[in-house]
Amino acid sequence: MTKKRKLLLTLLLLGVCLVLALPMQVLNVCTRFAEDERYVYIYPGQSTTNVRHHLAEQGVRRMLGFTLLDKTLGYKVRPGRYVIRRGDNMLTLFRRLRNGQQEPVRLTIPSVRTMDRLAGYLSHHLMLDSLATAESWADDSYVAGFGLTCQTLPALFIPNTYEVYWTTSLDELMQRMQRENDAFWNDERDRKAQTLGMSHEEVATLASIIDEETANNGEKPMVAGMYINRLHKQMPLQADPTVKFALGDFSLRRIYQKHLTIDSPYNTYRNVGLPPGPIRIASIAGIDAVLDYVHHDYLYMCAKEDFSGTHNFARTYPEHLQNARRYVQALNERNIK
Repeated sequence: MTKKRKLLLTLLLLGVCLVLALPMQVLNVCTRFAEDERYVYIYPGQSTTNVRHHLAEQGVRRMLGFTLLDKTLGYKVRPGRYVIRRGDNMLTLFRRLRNGQQEPVRLTIPSVRTMDRLAGYLSHHLMLDSLATAESWADDSYVAGFGLTCQTLPALFIPNTYEVYWTTSLDELMQRMQRENDAFWNDERDRKAQTLGMSHEEVATLASIIDEETANNGEKPMVAGMYINRLHKQMPLQADPTVKFALGDFSLRRIYQKHLTIDSPYNTYRNVGLPPGPIRIASIAGIDAVLDYVHHDYLYMCAKEDFSGTHNFARTYPEHLQNARRYVQALNERNIK
């Protein structure tokens, strides 16, 4: 037998072996891990070798099947977050990756205090760079494209859970948040805001202050009513959380006179009316508390001395001073500085 015939025979046998091996490699289960599913993250610019490595790291076996399918069908790397389900075979997994069938991320927008914190949070859940996101949000021209200012930007985000793709760009996310914001401000909420004479951003701003004042959702409409009374009388809101925001120090337990002198548009002790924007991403409960505020004649409130997280309300300043003295005494007794 000539060398040429031997080579052809060898190639033929190899081809037969590959054909026989293909069904076993691609149709048999390649995932037998304990969990129902795992995820693989594929970044832009990664190669097929990188993908194979990521799959192996997640416990995928029979990688020869991946190679055979790549040679047979061809595979172009598509960045994304892909699910690997227990019981998948290689053909199913390969098709998912080849077709770019990403598994959405359930992204919950948190009610955080600063946009920098939100940028950091998003970078842990989406393929976004926190620094680049924060820089865009600090760019007046970029934010103006969404009808907002850098100060009112937090009002765009409604803290809810959304399904988005891990590869979602910042522009895509912002457009999605704008659509969700439009849907949230339905006719009923919009009508209530108009009755108050407030824009959506102003409602969110007041709601953010209320969220900082109390975590008790049942009390929020009472707090909202007190601040709205002050707005109607053109009294300073005198909201301690706005001073903390102006100082950039959210760890303060007590606000002293020295803190009230800070020259900032967010200092509601020095400035009448609302600050220029929310001091955190307002909760839905906070927004609805403003829209459905309790009508009463209270103008003052002070945290209760039992540290329950609720407040004593007062109609007159002398009555408020009595409430304040009890609270200060409780702080001193607990040595809270």
